[in-house]
Amino acid sequence: MLLSIGRKRYQPESERDSIHNYYEHMVIDQVLRSNERASVDADFLADVSCVALNRLPPRYVRHDVDMSFFLTPDEIEDMINKVVHAVNDAVNYVESRERENAESDEDE
Repeated sequence: MLLSIGRKRYQPESERDSIHNYYEHMVIDQVLRSNERASVDADFLADVSCVALNRLPPRYVRHDVDMSFFLTPDEIEDMINKVVHAVNDAVNYVESRERENAESDEDE
């Protein structure tokens, strides 16, 4: 995952995989909740997730509980709202790109 490049070989895989962007799980869960297509189209899920994550600030943690322990309820609500907004925008963006590509394929 994140730390595999340049890491010394003696470190256990679990340490490397423990670091992640806190928003990753939130975004994937929101995409799956908000769009039926995401549960059957892995490419769509990945595309939407990547676009949404690129619109959110990175928040790297080792354990999700570390982040939620230090956040106030207002901060958690703000993060959820940002995720919902980013996912909605990402779905619209990906679908618009797909429509554009389909139209250009028809013109050929």
